[in-house]
Amino acid sequence: MADRVYPGPASKPATNGADAAAGGGGGANPAFPATKAQLYNATRPVYRPQPSPRRHKRSFCCSCCLWTTFLVITLIILAAIAGGIFYVLYRPERPTFAVNSLHLSQFNLSATTLTSKLNISVSARNPNKKITYFYDPITISTFSGDIPVGTGSFPAFEHGTKNTTNLKATISTSKQTLDAGDISKLKSKKTLPLTLKLETKVKVKVGGLKTKKVGIRVTCDGIRVSVPAGKSLSKATTSNVDCKVDLRIKIWKWTL
Repeated sequence: MADRVYPGPASKPATNGADAAAGGGGGANPAFPATKAQLYNATRPVYRPQPSPRRHKRSFCCSCCLWTTFLVITLIILAAIAGGIFYVLYRPERPTFAVNSLHLSQFNLSATTLTSKLNISVSARNPNKKITYFYDPITISTFSGDIPVGTGSFPAFEHGTKNTTNLKATISTSKQTLDAGDISKLKSKKTLPLTLKLETKVKVKVGGLKTKKVGIRVTCDGIRVSVPAGKSLSKATTSNVDCKVDLRIKIWKWTL
């Protein structure tokens, strides 16, 4: 009968360390003592933190703000330079207006209505040597305080350089309805304080360049006229009249 062979202690599976020592490091597991590179797998790529996308957005916004600010400042500087050159070359001045005379020939009040007639003469002066104005028809409104007492108009005209133009018109109203309070105010006054408001649009010509039409308002304060008795003519005092010229520029829905 054949002898049976029993496996001895040498046939037992070796431990990881023993196998590595016996086999000369042929196994996948590192030998002990292991280095840090072996423990943490030196072949793995090094982790590098990625920048937050918010930082990119912030830097982009900052760059846009800086470039926009730089562009705006550059445009302002260029506009200032161009304005300075224009002023030196042309010395622009606003036109001036003055009330030469005003006569009140009719002023009739009833219990609820007003009928009036005024003859007015206004001079417009262009002090510029190289700038010409082109006026549309000018509407005239007359007020005593805040009570309207007549309307009229001047025709359109060209205002040449270094020129003074005299404008004449009749301002009137016929049976204009007023409330009892306004009628009472007008009846109580023997001398009326009047305000003239002239409104139109004007185009400016500088050399060979013409601008678009711009709104203009002229307000003349300080006129005082006596209420005429019957059909007599009453002449207004205009020596202290001050006429102020304002541009009326419309931006969207607002008029400045």
